[in-house]
Amino acid sequence: MRKVIPPPRADGYTTSTPAPLYWAAYGPEGRSPLLVLHGGPGASHDYLLPQMLELARDRELIFYDQRGGGRSRQESDTPITWRTQVDDLGAVAREFSLEPLSIVGYSWGGLLAMLYAIEAAAGWAPISPARMVLIDPAPADRGHRQEFEAEFNTRQQSDTIRRMREELAASGMQEMDRDAYRQRAFELSVAGYFADPARAGDLTPFRVIGKVQKSIWDSLGDYDLSADLATVRCPTLVVHGSEDPIPVAASRKTAEALGARFVLLEGSGHVPYVEQPEQLFPAVVAFLDETDA
Repeated sequence: MRKVIPPPRADGYTTSTPAPLYWAAYGPEGRSPLLVLHGGPGASHDYLLPQMLELARDRELIFYDQRGGGRSRQESDTPITWRTQVDDLGAVAREFSLEPLSIVGYSWGGLLAMLYAIEAAAGWAPISPARMVLIDPAPADRGHRQEFEAEFNTRQQSDTIRRMREELAASGMQEMDRDAYRQRAFELSVAGYFADPARAGDLTPFRVIGKVQKSIWDSLGDYDLSADLATVRCPTLVVHGSEDPIPVAASRKTAEALGARFVLLEGSGHVPYVEQPEQLFPAVVAFLDETDA
């Protein structure tokens, strides 16, 4: 059974970004604040909760819904690109006076953190990251992303997940309990991310806005950030699940380019805060304690 998400200590909308972005704060105010970047793109921060609040025991966590997803909808038809997201990140950091800037980026949020750090190293972002934690980051090059897409699709067609879909179709749940049916359908749509597909039921459901997701990935084109990452100079921790459909080699390559510490989480897929919190959080907290200003 999924845990209840507690209400934030404070929340609201940004006033310095072109489109208002919803934000939520947890943990003790002003104590070693961490800016947490959710995945997607085109998703929202909610699905990181409540598990990621383990980091809010001793630190302030600030989440925000990136533009185009969750409660941060954009009224105009202007395409949302990776530069849109990087500019928004800088504006959020400045609005909340997050200096030194500590970023925790998950999945796409990890890649967004990298893009922002590269821009900051070139002098194009207002506040340079002081440290970063990248949790199962999206690949920093298109080749590894293609490997991920192929592996995820293969997993979604596995006998185990196919059998789960057949059981759902035969259950009659769609007619008897539409909410339960939608929940189960969501679980099956993300099951391939998990080392154990049954753990998908512990993930808080979320929605990805496909138009936003496509626009951002299209804006990256045939990307490879390896050389640019070498210009980033801040302590970084990269953690990656051993059973993540994103190749382990992708995160090893990212860590090498950044000169970062790399931790492999055994028995975890792409969602270690659900699957292996007892491995993930001690590694993250140890890094944060070591690098606290």
